[in-house]
Amino acid sequence: MQVLTHPTGRCSLLVWTLMVQLILRGSGVYANDATNNCKLNFESDSERKVLQRIEPLGHRNFTAETKIGEDKYSYVFQLCGDAGGVPGAGVIQVEVQKTEKKVTVIGMYNATEVIGGSDYVWLVYGNGEKYDTHCSKEQRKAFVMIFCNRNLELGQLEVVQENREREQNCFYQFKLESSAVCPPLKYKFSAGSIVLIVAFCLVAVYLIGGFLYQRLIVGAKGIEQFPNYAFWAEVGNLSADGCDFVCRSRDREEASAYRGVSTEPLDEEPEERDDHLLPM
Repeated sequence: MQVLTHPTGRCSLLVWTLMVQLILRGSGVYANDATNNCKLNFESDSERKVLQRIEPLGHRNFTAETKIGEDKYSYVFQLCGDAGGVPGAGVIQVEVQKTEKKVTVIGMYNATEVIGGSDYVWLVYGNGEKYDTHCSKEQRKAFVMIFCNRNLELGQLEVVQENREREQNCFYQFKLESSAVCPPLKYKFSAGSIVLIVAFCLVAVYLIGGFLYQRLIVGAKGIEQFPNYAFWAEVGNLSADGCDFVCRSRDREEASAYRGVSTEPLDEEPEERDDHLLPM
């Protein structure tokens, strides 16, 4: 018997499914998909948080190649996944021989240690295959150092060294750069920047609010829509008057100068005669 589903019911089911997935992702259930397979030697929340920082490196192989004499070696690293398809292997070594390839497991992700700093993550894979003759035939171990590089989302794996000249604690050391381990940038505003931002906002509010008031309430047109236009038109003269008042230290009095010659004819004064003073 075939059961028919109404299109509306299927749409509702799809919407509910999407909502459940979003809720699960927000709650962190799917947050550690790429690192769930890693088993820490000493399980702790702090180390799990460090692993979460390098989540973008998951689900892909990183390879590097070296040559020692006539022997060629390639290395494959994967974060909490099967490197090169080898089950349980976090780092493997592939020796290219004439007739075949020899694969050696250097580290397993079921024995993981992780150390995190502000701009680096140090990943350790243990429980690798035992050495044949070196290092007291102990198990191999891989150190993968992941450094911050903001210009690289996913860098290239590099072989730093293979230290097997010891009696114990031998290791393979690798280097990888990625922006995933970089700390978030913090932008701090200085006091002067904050003052400028506040002043800019106040000026913007003044101009926009004044323009709307002049246009919609007062009914001004043209340049008169500018708030306090009469004041700003005279601000130059007012500034000059203020500067003149503040900067001058004495009263402005006109200095004495020569009087100009009048162009109007002067009235002739009556000639005084002194004939009457003469002795008769």
